[in-house]
Amino acid sequence: MNAARVGVVTFPGTLDDQDAARAVRLAGAEAVPLWHADHDLKGVDAVFLPGGFSYGDYLRCGAISRFSPLMDELIPAARAGLPVLGTCNGFQILCEAHLLPGALTRNEGLHYICRDQGIRVENNGTAWTADFETGQEITLPVKHGEGRYVADADTLAELEGSGRVVFRYVGGNPNGSLNDIAGITNEAGNIVGLMPHPEHAVEELTGAPSVDGRGFFTSILRKLVNA
Repeated sequence: MNAARVGVVTFPGTLDDQDAARAVRLAGAEAVPLWHADHDLKGVDAVFLPGGFSYGDYLRCGAISRFSPLMDELIPAARAGLPVLGTCNGFQILCEAHLLPGALTRNEGLHYICRDQGIRVENNGTAWTADFETGQEITLPVKHGEGRYVADADTLAELEGSGRVVFRYVGGNPNGSLNDIAGITNEAGNIVGLMPHPEHAVEELTGAPSVDGRGFFTSILRKLVNA
């Protein structure tokens, strides 16, 4: 199991890379640091784009990160099947890179939201959700000012019709996301983006509301080991 290597990307302004690396290690994999200016993925088996405020969220959240040298390597690798998880700012970057459809915009109430949030697992068929049950409700922290998921009507219909909505907010929508969408996947199921932070819910020591975030990392580790 220790042979599985998960890259954790750091952009200027990334905040959650150390939390992400710790979550990967707690699951039993090796966390491999990837710097935004790197020109190779160091042979990793999967990649995690963690949260933060890359490039100060200038222009739009994730808009500059999308053009980092590392993304020139990650985009084709992800399209070829490399498992990729993006949380919060990482989700925004995946949308900016057109690896996932739609966009994340200002919260409906125009306020930064920081709270524990219930979400429901809608799809456990992705590389990152296999250890959950469809319909399972979990609790993860959210902390964002631009987390409202939006897409045109055709895109929403396609996501809903093909089961590509992976997570949906329950117990209140924190940001006004359309259809209560908290996370989505690509058609192949190897790329997942969500606004909540599983890396902050992996151990009781930190006072997390749950350890529900562990399922993301045990899921990908199981997939890599069994590949």
